[in-house]
Amino acid sequence: MSIRTRLTGRLQTLAATIGSRGWRARVAMVLAVIGPGFITANVDNDAGGVFTYSQAGAQFGYTRLWTMIPITLALVVVQEMASRMGAVTGKGLSDLIREEFGFRLTFIVMVALVVTNFGNIVAEFAGIASSLELFGISKYVVVPTSAVIVWLLVVRGTYNSIEKIFLTASAFYICYIIAGFLAHPDWRAAAFATVTRPEAARIRNYGYLMMVIALVGTTIAPWMQFYLQASVVEKGVGPQQYRASRWDVVLGCIFTDIVAWFIIVSCAATLYANGRHDISSAADAAQALRPLAGENAYLLFAAGLFNASLFAASILPISTAYAVCEGLGFESGLDKRFDEAPVFYWLYTLLIVLGAAVLLIPKLPLVHVSVLSQVANGIVLPLVLVFMLLLTNDRELMGEFVNSRRYNVIAWATVIATIALTLGLIVAQLTGR
Repeated sequence: MSIRTRLTGRLQTLAATIGSRGWRARVAMVLAVIGPGFITANVDNDAGGVFTYSQAGAQFGYTRLWTMIPITLALVVVQEMASRMGAVTGKGLSDLIREEFGFRLTFIVMVALVVTNFGNIVAEFAGIASSLELFGISKYVVVPTSAVIVWLLVVRGTYNSIEKIFLTASAFYICYIIAGFLAHPDWRAAAFATVTRPEAARIRNYGYLMMVIALVGTTIAPWMQFYLQASVVEKGVGPQQYRASRWDVVLGCIFTDIVAWFIIVSCAATLYANGRHDISSAADAAQALRPLAGENAYLLFAAGLFNASLFAASILPISTAYAVCEGLGFESGLDKRFDEAPVFYWLYTLLIVLGAAVLLIPKLPLVHVSVLSQVANGIVLPLVLVFMLLLTNDRELMGEFVNSRRYNVIAWATVIATIALTLGLIVAQLTGR
């Protein structure tokens, strides 16, 4: 019996009890499909993301917090579209791009995605290494060991077992919320900055624009849409269960950006307030917090970084393997054995091995790798979103589940804003602002 059949039967049984049990039955139905949306959103707070948020707080204080509200709204809409496409069509995003737009365009998207994701994978291993180097463990021990653990987790596991581990890892992000409270920020100033945009002249600054693009790129990354849609398909969520699974997406997006908000706040309240504007990594941010926010905040930040990095080092290669195999027509899936989906698992293996190997290169400029990988996400994102918008507005493909006008407005605004930010960054760089 397939996963989709089992899930459908379980949800039909739950639905039959809603009339007699009310809200409890509705909660049970949501819990039955929770996983893909919550995991995808939370893994986006990876090593590169934690560093980007930390740097935003350290360099600009609370003034970047205003971006979190529009970014969260855009994230919910984009993730919901990917999840809905998976549930309605039963196909992954790259599979649909190939079918609807042809192999050539699909190949271009896959190349851009692999290059961008590889930079992110290196950044994840950098996060693993730097988090445990805080406790005196060499990266030449930590990185190979972690690469083997990540590889075994996926190759030896099943979708259900891996999903449970990833959901547990998602819960550990609460470390950053606690660390934010321990930093004793100015709550009034943080709240005001969240709902107030700074003056236009400051936004046009090259450094400010680059950081805004990095924030967009790290919060709404291209790989997320491919992983989420493939996970929804593999979990077996269909049109009948989608309304329940939508809460999985919404709650995951809200939680992940609350965590991001607290990371910015904690660094703004400590590093920025004490003149520590330059940090070279997320681990550097944790170390800098030690004398300013206390030992507990330091330990929580370091532990959160290790969890986030190891978590993402598992997900990103999976996402890349999903996208490439779907786009090129190869078998893929965590419930398949190595011999049933050899290209999927070999690509996954290659990404882990190369990502770990690059990280072990002496004097590698990790700070540039981390930030540039997030900026690359922001540049590639519009291309992916355009394909998603065209697909989710195709009535022949989506039927009654096509985008509403409100969704189209927000999604197209995200595309236009991302392109405008990228062009603004180029202009600011050329003019030397």
